[in-house]
Amino acid sequence: MKLVYSHDNHFIVGNIKNLIEAQGIQVFMKNEFTQGAMGETSAIDSWPEIWVFDDNDHQQALAIATKAQQGADSPDWTCSACNESNDASFDFCWQCQQAK
Repeated sequence: MKLVYSHDNHFIVGNIKNLIEAQGIQVFMKNEFTQGAMGETSAIDSWPEIWVFDDNDHQQALAIATKAQQGADSPDWTCSACNESNDASFDFCWQCQQAK
């Protein structure tokens, strides 16, 4: 088993887990319920973590996690069909469904 990803935000870790699992890679989340232990342990030690069961899947899972985080700081985009502003994470315009 190898560690793929860790973050203090459960929602981000859960999203990464879902993206990896959608590609058929078996993973599990460690420290899913340990945030209540903060203060007793260091904060970083209680962050949720994503681990792959099969070491052969580690590189592919790591690539998925890295790609998911790359778009996090991208700027919003404007639809060429309807001029609607869209979040960077959208591949299609929310207003008219035109592709990015």
